[in-house]
Amino acid sequence: MSQSGSCFKRMWCLALSLLSLCAFTANAVDLSAMEGFGADTTAGLGGEVLKVTSLAASGPGSLRAALAQPGKRVVVFEVGGVINLAGRNLDIAEPFVTVAGETAPSPGITIIRGGISIRTHDVRIRHIAVRPGTNDQPALSGWEPDGIGISRAKARNVHIDHVSTSWAVDENMSASGERYEGPAATSGRVTFSNSIIAEALDYATHKKGKHSKGILIHDYVQDIAVVGNLFAHNDRRNPYFKAHATGVVVNNLMYNLGNAAIQLGYIAHEWEGHELSPGNPRVAVVGNQLIYGRDTYSDLALVSYQGDVYLKDNQVLNLDGGDMAQVQGDINLLDKAPVWPQGLQPLALNKTYDHVLTHAGSRPWERDKVDLRIVDSVRRKTGRIIDSQEEVGGYPDYPAVRRALEVPANSDEVADWLLSFVPKEYR
Repeated sequence: MSQSGSCFKRMWCLALSLLSLCAFTANAVDLSAMEGFGADTTAGLGGEVLKVTSLAASGPGSLRAALAQPGKRVVVFEVGGVINLAGRNLDIAEPFVTVAGETAPSPGITIIRGGISIRTHDVRIRHIAVRPGTNDQPALSGWEPDGIGISRAKARNVHIDHVSTSWAVDENMSASGERYEGPAATSGRVTFSNSIIAEALDYATHKKGKHSKGILIHDYVQDIAVVGNLFAHNDRRNPYFKAHATGVVVNNLMYNLGNAAIQLGYIAHEWEGHELSPGNPRVAVVGNQLIYGRDTYSDLALVSYQGDVYLKDNQVLNLDGGDMAQVQGDINLLDKAPVWPQGLQPLALNKTYDHVLTHAGSRPWERDKVDLRIVDSVRRKTGRIIDSQEEVGGYPDYPAVRRALEVPANSDEVADWLLSFVPKEYR
């Protein structure tokens, strides 16, 4: 196997040698090759390669058809452009699938007017954009899609990497399930990495009204890694770990969050009348930077509300560039990480800003106009929390672009072949 192929399999299979938590150094490896919980899955590698040839929401050659097919499979794209779901989410219920959005010709794949629901195990999604928006529905109507939602007991070993989610009405991303039956009954072992999680809609179509949310980690969802992402222009849940949830939040850049950055805690009345009782979430928070914007609450802390936290090498900066408090509320500080993925070595804090702005998102080597605008808003310290995609130019309308793919005949060569679609500096 070639050296580049070997590097790619390390990136996809994430089979790095074990590193202890005490090995934090300023010379850490690139986050794109890091391990996270569940990110060592091979997903669809070694299975059939399925070509998406149509941007239609369903039917022959569609992404929906490829996701519904059983068996190990790698989904590649001979077409680039916009997939309009017209209000019907994509469901992934068949396990062992890799969605390789990097194979699409420019401008890549953007999904609008719906999201992706993952209800199974061993799934990897890379290099696509998901932008649900309001779908022309009235305010408070109950149209409430996630960008990417991972749920139910089978949803384990899931890796969401280099994805852009914006304009969701419930959460831009989530991991959830049955809260009253313990961790085995809900999702777990999930990594969200190197993604842009931005502009969740606030006063839009959610029946509760105000609801701009980044990532929700639901009650009893355990072993979640949130690594190397850009959170921008979301009011709350950046991310939010609820009762008994566990995970790590590492090397994320957070800008112009409204009323909460990393939230910990639970809603006590939700547990009334049930056998199990709520308990604190337990999270390691390392190498993150929070920068205030125009919508940021004046005393916003990095971590707030109620939970057990290990803190190391983080920073909070107000509008004047001054340091602010990192903790607020009933937070128990821990002297070691309660959980930690094998092989995960963070970048030093002073590398987080540039690394995330360079590498995060669905196609960082050729960002679409939405991601370009969001990243520019962070650099220029502009932008706002929004209520509708129409405030920032509306849904993208890219023309379809087609390109034939020559798939290697030997399945062992597919990993090397996929690597060729990503420029070296973004692997």
